[in-house]
Amino acid sequence: MELHVSLVGRRDLSGQIYRQLRDAILDGRLRAAEAVPPTRELARRLEVSRNTVAVAYDRLTAEGFLRGRVGAGTFVQDAGAHPRGAPAASPLRPRRVWDDLAVWPRRMPGVRWDLRAGIPDVRLFPFEAWRRITAGVLRPSGLRDAASAGDPAGLADLREAIARHVGVSRSVRADAADVVVTSGTQQAIDLIVRVLLEPGDVVAVEDPGYPPVVTLLRAAGLRVAGVPVDGEGLRVDDLPGDARAVYVTPSHQFPLGMPMSLPRRRALLDWARRRDVVIVEDDYDTEFRYGGRPIEPLQSLDEDGRVLYTGTFSKVMRPVLRLGFLVAPPSLHRALRLARYASSRHAELPAQAALARFIDEGLLARHVGRSRRAYQARHERVAELAGRWSRPVPSEAGLHLSAPLPAGTDDAAIARRALDAGVGLFALSEFAVTGPAAPGLVLGYGAVTEPEIDAGFARLGPLIAGRA
Repeated sequence: MELHVSLVGRRDLSGQIYRQLRDAILDGRLRAAEAVPPTRELARRLEVSRNTVAVAYDRLTAEGFLRGRVGAGTFVQDAGAHPRGAPAASPLRPRRVWDDLAVWPRRMPGVRWDLRAGIPDVRLFPFEAWRRITAGVLRPSGLRDAASAGDPAGLADLREAIARHVGVSRSVRADAADVVVTSGTQQAIDLIVRVLLEPGDVVAVEDPGYPPVVTLLRAAGLRVAGVPVDGEGLRVDDLPGDARAVYVTPSHQFPLGMPMSLPRRRALLDWARRRDVVIVEDDYDTEFRYGGRPIEPLQSLDEDGRVLYTGTFSKVMRPVLRLGFLVAPPSLHRALRLARYASSRHAELPAQAALARFIDEGLLARHVGRSRRAYQARHERVAELAGRWSRPVPSEAGLHLSAPLPAGTDDAAIARRALDAGVGLFALSEFAVTGPAAPGLVLGYGAVTEPEIDAGFARLGPLIAGRA
C-alpha cells in the first residue's frame, strides 16, 4: 500500500512522521496486521534520512502502535481504531429539494418471501454461457470493436445488436445510430432531461407511477404533474396544457399493470404533436408477455419523431448488470452523445461487448423464452391467490400485478406487518405522485418460486383479513 505522509519544512521531521502514522492507525486507515513500508523505502520517498524514519517507528513501537518481526517487517498493532469520516461541521448544505426526496425502494432486511415488484429470478440466468462470453471478451483480442470503444453512445456491436433485438421483439423502428447505451433507464431519462428540458419545465407522469423517475425529475428542478390513469392507461384529457414532456409506461403501466389502449395511445401521440411535447416511453419488462395480442409501442406508431424509447436489461438479465438503452431520432444524436460523455463517458466496455455477443448468439432470446414460461406459471398462481381477497388489475405481462384493497384500508400498515412476517412487498399507496393514494398491494413474482409464493401468501392472508 502507498502510505501518504506529508512533511512541511525541515523541522521535527520524525515527529511529523510519528503523528501522521499514529493518526492513520487510530482512524483505522492503517489496520491491524497491515505492514508499513520499510524505513529505507519510506525515507527514500520522503527524501529524509533513514534514521529520521527509524526514530518515528521506534516511538510508535514503544507506544504499542507498531511491532517488528525479524525478517518479515514492521506491522500495525491492534490499537482500538475508530474510523474517521469527513469533518462533521461544514458550512455546505444541499439544495432544499433534497430534503423531501428519498431512495426507493427502501431496504427490506429479513425478507424470506420476496414479493417485491421488478426483481427477476437470477437462478434462471445462464451463468455458464455468460461466464464463457465474458472470459472471451476479456482476452486481448476480445473487444473486436476497439475503434468505437470511446464512443459515448456505446460499442457499435452492441448498438447494432440492440437495434435488431428491439426491432424483432418489439417492432421498434431503429438502427444502430439511433441507439445510445446507458447504465439503465434512470440514466436514459437523465440524458433526456439534460438535452431537452429546462429547470421549471412541467413533466407529466402517470399517477400512480414509478418513484425513481419522479425523484430524478424533481431533483433536476422540474415540476412534476401527476396524471391519473384508468383501465385504458394515462388519461390524455387530464394532461396539463403547460407540459413540456410526458413520461409513460404504456405497454405495462407501472405499478397497476394494464396496457394503454390503442385509441388512448393514438390520442396521446396526437396531443403531443399539437402541443410540441416529447414523449418518453419506458418499456421496462414487456419481454415477459403471457397472453393477448402484443402491444405495439408508441415509438412504432409515432410518425413525428416525438417518442424517445427506453429499455433496460436489468429485468431480463441480472439487476447487477447496469445496462440499458435509449432510442432517439437523428435530430438528437449529437446532443445525446455529448450528454452521455459529460455524465459518465460510456458504460463498462467488457459488459457491453459481452452483452452484444449474448444477443447475437441467440442466448438472450432463449433465456427470455425459458424465463417467460417460469414467470407465467408464477403470474397465474399469484393472480389466483390474490383473487381470493381482491380483484387484481388485469395484466398479461411483466413481473408483478396489483391487487386493490377497499377504500380506507391502511395498505402501508399491511406491508409493514408483512415485512415483520418475512414477506417483502410494496403498498400501492406509496406510488402516488400528486393525487390521492388508492390502497392496494403490488405483488411481484420474479424472485420467488411457486412453493415460495404459496408460503408467502399463507402469511399474508391473515393480514389482509384483518385489514391492518
